[in-house]
Amino acid sequence: MKVIKTISEVKKERHNLKGTVGLFPTLGFLHEGHLSLVRQSVRDNNFTISSVFVNPMQFGPSEDFDSYPRDFDRDLTMLEEEGVEFVFMPSTQEMYPEGYDTWVDIENITGKLEGASRPTHFRGVTTVVAKLFNILEPTRAYFGQKDAQQLAVIKKMVKELNMNLEVIACPTVREPDGLAMSSRNTYLKPDERKAATVLYRSLKLAEKLYFEGERDALKIRREMTSLIQQQPAANIDYISIADNETLDEVDKITRPVLVSLAVKIGKPRLIDNLVLE
Repeated sequence: MKVIKTISEVKKERHNLKGTVGLFPTLGFLHEGHLSLVRQSVRDNNFTISSVFVNPMQFGPSEDFDSYPRDFDRDLTMLEEEGVEFVFMPSTQEMYPEGYDTWVDIENITGKLEGASRPTHFRGVTTVVAKLFNILEPTRAYFGQKDAQQLAVIKKMVKELNMNLEVIACPTVREPDGLAMSSRNTYLKPDERKAATVLYRSLKLAEKLYFEGERDALKIRREMTSLIQQQPAANIDYISIADNETLDEVDKITRPVLVSLAVKIGKPRLIDNLVLE
Protein backbone atom coordinates (compact mmCIF):
# COMPACT_ATOMS: atom_id res chain seq x y z
CA MET A 1 0.00 0.00 0.00
CA LYS A 2 1.37 3.40 -0.98
CA VAL A 3 0.97 6.55 1.11
CA ILE A 4 0.91 9.67 -1.07
CA LYS A 5 1.02 13.25 0.17
CA THR A 6 0.90 15.41 -2.94
CA ILE A 7 -1.89 16.05 -5.44
CA SER A 8 0.40 15.71 -8.47
CA GLU A 9 1.67 12.29 -7.40
CA VAL A 10 -1.72 10.94 -6.40
CA LYS A 11 -3.17 11.93 -9.79
CA LYS A 12 -0.42 9.94 -11.53
CA GLU A 13 -1.13 6.90 -9.39
CA ARG A 14 -4.87 7.20 -10.00
CA HIS A 15 -4.44 7.28 -13.76
CA ASN A 16 -2.50 3.99 -13.62
CA LEU A 17 -5.53 2.18 -12.17
CA LYS A 18 -7.58 0.43 -14.84
CA GLY A 19 -11.07 -0.52 -13.70
CA THR A 20 -13.53 0.71 -11.09
CA VAL A 21 -12.19 2.73 -8.16
CA GLY A 22 -13.88 3.16 -4.77
CA LEU A 23 -13.04 6.11 -2.53
CA PHE A 24 -13.35 6.18 1.23
CA PRO A 25 -12.81 9.78 2.48
CA THR A 26 -12.05 10.02 6.20
CA LEU A 27 -10.74 12.28 8.95
CA GLY A 28 -8.84 9.30 10.33
CA PHE A 29 -8.83 7.68 13.77
CA LEU A 30 -10.57 4.69 12.22
CA HIS A 31 -12.97 2.29 13.91
CA GLU A 32 -15.08 -0.66 12.82
CA GLY A 33 -17.72 1.63 11.34
CA HIS A 34 -15.14 3.11 8.99
CA LEU A 35 -13.77 -0.30 8.07
CA SER A 36 -17.23 -1.51 7.08
CA LEU A 37 -17.21 1.16 4.35
CA VAL A 38 -13.74 0.12 3.19
CA ARG A 39 -14.82 -3.53 2.96
CA GLN A 40 -17.88 -2.57 0.92
CA SER A 41 -15.66 -0.64 -1.47
CA VAL A 42 -13.23 -3.56 -1.78
CA ARG A 43 -16.15 -5.87 -2.62
CA ASP A 44 -17.63 -3.46 -5.17
CA ASN A 45 -14.54 -2.25 -7.03
CA ASN A 46 -11.30 -3.29 -8.69
CA PHE A 47 -9.37 -0.82 -6.53
CA THR A 48 -9.98 1.11 -3.31
CA ILE A 49 -8.41 4.44 -2.35
CA SER A 50 -8.72 6.12 1.03
CA SER A 51 -8.01 9.70 1.98
CA VAL A 52 -6.96 10.58 5.51
CA PHE A 53 -7.19 14.31 6.12
CA VAL A 54 -8.36 16.19 9.21
CA ASN A 55 -10.01 19.00 7.28
CA PRO A 56 -9.76 22.28 9.23
CA MET A 57 -12.42 23.95 7.09
CA GLN A 58 -15.23 21.81 8.51
CA PHE A 59 -14.44 22.70 12.14
CA GLY A 60 -15.84 25.89 13.66
CA PRO A 61 -13.66 28.29 15.68
CA SER A 62 -14.75 26.82 19.02
CA GLU A 63 -14.79 23.19 17.89
CA ASP A 64 -12.31 20.37 18.44
CA PHE A 65 -9.94 20.57 15.45
CA ASP A 66 -6.80 20.73 17.60
CA SER A 67 -7.93 17.98 19.96
CA TYR A 68 -9.62 15.74 17.37
CA PRO A 69 -8.17 12.25 17.93
CA ARG A 70 -5.36 11.27 15.57
CA ASP A 71 -3.36 8.06 15.16
CA PHE A 72 -2.20 7.98 11.56
CA ASP A 73 0.16 5.00 11.93
CA ARG A 74 -2.71 2.90 13.27
CA ASP A 75 -5.00 4.13 10.50
CA LEU A 76 -2.52 3.12 7.81
CA THR A 77 -2.04 -0.34 9.31
CA MET A 78 -5.80 -0.91 9.39
CA LEU A 79 -6.30 0.29 5.81
CA GLU A 80 -3.47 -1.88 4.50
CA GLU A 81 -4.96 -4.93 6.22
CA GLU A 82 -8.28 -4.27 4.44
CA GLY A 83 -6.69 -4.22 0.99
CA VAL A 84 -6.56 -0.50 0.19
CA GLU A 85 -4.31 0.22 -2.81
CA PHE A 86 -3.13 3.64 -1.72
CA VAL A 87 -3.87 6.37 0.81
CA PHE A 88 -3.88 10.08 0.06
CA MET A 89 -2.65 12.01 3.13
CA PRO A 90 -2.24 15.66 2.10
CA SER A 91 -1.17 18.50 4.34
CA THR A 92 -3.45 21.48 4.92
CA GLN A 93 -1.11 23.57 2.75
CA GLU A 94 -1.42 21.04 -0.09
CA MET A 95 -5.22 21.20 -0.05
CA TYR A 96 -5.55 24.92 0.73
CA PRO A 97 -2.48 26.78 -0.52
CA GLU A 98 -1.91 30.41 0.34
CA GLY A 99 -4.57 32.61 -1.22
CA TYR A 100 -7.12 29.79 -1.46
CA ASP A 101 -10.56 31.34 -2.06
CA THR A 102 -12.86 28.75 -3.69
CA TRP A 103 -15.79 27.17 -1.86
CA VAL A 104 -18.67 24.85 -2.65
CA ASP A 105 -21.88 26.01 -0.98
CA ILE A 106 -25.07 23.93 -1.05
CA GLU A 107 -28.00 26.12 0.05
CA ASN A 108 -31.18 25.33 2.02
CA ILE A 109 -30.46 21.73 3.03
CA THR A 110 -27.26 22.79 4.85
CA GLY A 111 -28.98 25.41 7.03
CA LYS A 112 -30.90 22.85 9.08
CA LEU A 113 -30.00 20.39 11.82
CA GLU A 114 -26.18 20.19 11.95
CA GLY A 115 -25.90 23.30 9.78
CA ALA A 116 -28.00 25.34 12.19
CA SER A 117 -25.69 24.40 15.06
CA ARG A 118 -22.46 24.49 13.01
CA PRO A 119 -22.94 27.25 10.39
CA THR A 120 -19.65 26.80 8.51
CA HIS A 121 -19.44 23.02 8.76
CA PHE A 122 -21.00 21.92 5.49
CA ARG A 123 -19.19 24.47 3.38
CA GLY A 124 -15.99 22.87 4.60
CA VAL A 125 -17.30 19.36 3.95
CA THR A 126 -18.59 19.99 0.42
CA THR A 127 -15.47 21.90 -0.57
CA VAL A 128 -13.03 19.21 0.55
CA VAL A 129 -15.17 16.37 -0.82
CA ALA A 130 -15.51 18.11 -4.20
CA LYS A 131 -11.73 18.56 -4.29
CA LEU A 132 -11.16 14.88 -3.45
CA PHE A 133 -13.61 13.81 -6.15
CA ASN A 134 -11.77 15.97 -8.71
CA ILE A 135 -8.33 14.79 -7.62
CA LEU A 136 -9.08 11.06 -7.26
CA GLU A 137 -11.88 10.59 -9.83
CA PRO A 138 -13.59 7.67 -8.06
CA THR A 139 -16.21 5.46 -9.67
CA ARG A 140 -17.96 5.24 -6.31
CA ALA A 141 -17.57 7.05 -2.99
CA TYR A 142 -18.65 5.56 0.34
CA PHE A 143 -20.25 7.42 3.25
CA GLY A 144 -21.95 6.26 6.45
CA GLN A 145 -25.64 6.69 7.22
CA LYS A 146 -24.69 7.90 10.72
CA ASP A 147 -23.88 11.28 9.19
CA ALA A 148 -27.25 11.35 7.43
CA GLN A 149 -27.33 15.06 6.63
CA GLN A 150 -23.80 14.97 5.26
CA LEU A 151 -24.84 12.06 3.06
CA ALA A 152 -27.87 13.98 1.75
CA VAL A 153 -25.76 17.08 1.09
CA ILE A 154 -23.09 15.17 -0.82
CA LYS A 155 -25.69 13.32 -2.91
CA LYS A 156 -27.28 16.66 -3.79
CA MET A 157 -23.90 18.15 -4.73
CA VAL A 158 -23.04 15.19 -6.97
CA LYS A 159 -26.42 15.32 -8.70
CA GLU A 160 -26.62 19.06 -9.22
CA LEU A 161 -23.00 19.52 -10.30
CA ASN A 162 -23.28 16.52 -12.66
CA MET A 163 -20.34 14.73 -11.08
CA ASN A 164 -19.48 11.43 -12.72
CA LEU A 165 -19.58 9.07 -9.76
CA GLU A 166 -21.99 7.13 -7.55
CA VAL A 167 -22.44 7.89 -3.85
CA ILE A 168 -22.93 4.72 -1.79
CA ALA A 169 -24.61 4.91 1.62
CA CYS A 170 -23.55 2.30 4.18
CA PRO A 171 -25.47 1.40 7.37
CA THR A 172 -24.53 2.79 10.77
CA VAL A 173 -22.32 0.39 12.73
CA ARG A 174 -23.09 0.19 16.43
CA GLU A 175 -21.54 -1.03 19.64
CA PRO A 176 -23.30 -4.01 21.30
CA ASP A 177 -25.30 -1.60 23.49
CA GLY A 178 -26.48 0.40 20.46
CA LEU A 179 -24.17 3.43 20.62
CA ALA A 180 -23.21 4.48 17.10
CA MET A 181 -19.48 4.11 16.53
CA SER A 182 -17.72 7.47 16.35
CA SER A 183 -14.18 8.74 16.77
CA ARG A 184 -15.56 11.23 19.30
CA ASN A 185 -16.71 8.41 21.58
CA THR A 186 -13.14 8.36 22.87
CA TYR A 187 -13.87 11.67 24.60
CA LEU A 188 -16.48 10.06 26.86
CA LYS A 189 -15.69 9.35 30.49
CA PRO A 190 -16.88 5.93 31.77
CA ASP A 191 -20.11 7.30 33.29
CA GLU A 192 -20.75 9.40 30.18
CA ARG A 193 -20.22 6.34 28.00
CA LYS A 194 -23.06 4.60 29.83
CA ALA A 195 -25.27 7.67 29.57
CA ALA A 196 -24.61 7.98 25.83
CA THR A 197 -26.71 4.90 25.08
CA VAL A 198 -29.75 7.13 25.63
CA LEU A 199 -29.38 8.46 22.07
CA TYR A 200 -30.07 5.08 20.51
CA ARG A 201 -32.70 4.22 23.10
CA SER A 202 -34.58 7.41 22.23
CA LEU A 203 -34.45 6.55 18.51
CA LYS A 204 -35.77 3.07 19.22
CA LEU A 205 -38.54 4.64 21.31
CA ALA A 206 -39.52 6.75 18.30
CA GLU A 207 -39.51 3.64 16.12
CA LYS A 208 -41.65 1.75 18.64
CA LEU A 209 -44.20 4.57 18.83
CA TYR A 210 -44.32 4.78 15.04
CA PHE A 211 -44.94 1.07 14.58
CA GLU A 212 -47.63 1.21 17.26
CA GLY A 213 -49.42 3.73 15.04
CA GLU A 214 -48.29 7.14 16.30
CA ARG A 215 -47.93 9.66 13.48
CA ASP A 216 -47.81 12.93 15.42
CA ALA A 217 -44.17 14.07 15.17
CA LEU A 218 -44.53 16.49 18.08
CA LYS A 219 -45.69 13.70 20.41
CA ILE A 220 -42.81 11.46 19.35
CA ARG A 221 -40.27 14.26 19.91
CA ARG A 222 -41.82 14.96 23.31
CA GLU A 223 -41.40 11.31 24.36
CA MET A 224 -37.81 11.24 23.08
CA THR A 225 -37.02 14.46 24.97
CA SER A 226 -38.47 13.09 28.18
CA LEU A 227 -36.34 9.95 27.94
CA ILE A 228 -33.11 11.83 27.23
CA GLN A 229 -33.69 14.33 30.02
CA GLN A 230 -33.62 11.48 32.51
CA GLN A 231 -29.85 11.45 32.00
CA PRO A 232 -28.26 14.30 34.01
CA ALA A 233 -25.20 14.37 31.73
CA ALA A 234 -27.30 14.86 28.58
CA ASN A 235 -27.93 18.27 27.02
CA ILE A 236 -30.10 18.19 23.89
CA ASP A 237 -29.00 20.30 20.92
CA TYR A 238 -31.84 19.20 18.64
CA ILE A 239 -34.30 16.39 17.99
CA SER A 240 -35.64 16.34 14.45
CA ILE A 241 -38.29 14.41 12.56
CA ALA A 242 -37.89 15.53 8.97
CA ASP A 243 -38.63 14.53 5.39
CA ASN A 244 -35.94 12.04 4.45
CA GLU A 245 -34.98 13.91 1.28
CA THR A 246 -35.52 17.62 1.93
CA LEU A 247 -34.87 17.50 5.70
CA ASP A 248 -37.87 19.79 6.23
CA GLU A 249 -39.53 19.21 9.60
CA VAL A 250 -42.89 17.42 9.49
CA ASP A 251 -45.89 17.65 11.83
CA LYS A 252 -47.51 14.41 10.69
CA ILE A 253 -45.59 11.39 9.42
CA THR A 254 -47.10 10.49 6.05
CA ARG A 255 -43.90 9.61 4.15
CA PRO A 256 -40.38 8.35 4.99
CA VAL A 257 -38.77 10.53 7.65
CA LEU A 258 -35.33 10.89 9.15
CA VAL A 259 -35.40 10.90 12.94
CA SER A 260 -32.13 12.51 14.03
CA LEU A 261 -30.67 14.11 17.10
CA ALA A 262 -27.58 15.80 18.49
CA VAL A 263 -26.94 15.56 22.22
CA LYS A 264 -24.03 16.67 24.36
CA ILE A 265 -23.03 14.03 26.89
CA GLY A 266 -20.82 16.06 29.18
CA LYS A 267 -18.59 17.95 26.73
CA PRO A 268 -18.69 15.57 23.72
CA ARG A 269 -21.45 16.23 21.19
CA LEU A 270 -22.84 13.05 19.63
CA ILE A 271 -25.24 12.53 16.72
CA ASP A 272 -27.37 9.58 15.62
CA ASN A 273 -30.39 8.86 13.45
CA LEU A 274 -32.68 6.30 11.92
CA VAL A 275 -35.16 6.33 9.04
CA LEU A 276 -38.82 5.50 9.50
CA GLU A 277 -40.04 4.12 6.20
